[in-house]
Amino acid sequence: MAVETITRLAREGTAEVPVYAIGADRRVAARPFDVDGSPIFVAEGIFAAEIVAECRRRGVLAGAYALRRPRGATFLRRLARDLAEQRKAPRVLLRRGVALLRAEPAVLRRQTGLGAEAARAGEVLRGVAALLAGHPHQP
Repeated sequence: MAVETITRLAREGTAEVPVYAIGADRRVAARPFDVDGSPIFVAEGIFAAEIVAECRRRGVLAGAYALRRPRGATFLRRLARDLAEQRKAPRVLLRRGVALLRAEPAVLRRQTGLGAEAARAGEVLRGVAALLAGHPHQP
């Protein structure tokens, strides 16, 4: 479904996109989305690397990145967000956060193995700027 939605956005400029309820851990609705004539758009998510090859095959992929961030900072950001949103009990969030912290190197390896490029946020922004300027990607 994600590949179909991205293909529709890339070719037609509009599509129905899912609305997720993180606390419920599922899709709860859909809403219209329009790229409003933009030459590129960003689709993101923990499972985005799973569709890199198919999006590339369909010719709708300008770039695919797996963000490399300091693990401790990611852990703290995630924990603060989840606590503020009261997604689950604090003990559960802490345990889950530590598990994700430990798993992060393996997640990054898997994402790059699926075709995403490991990059820091600044490198991604420079890549997007190069695409918008019509230049080849230079991380």
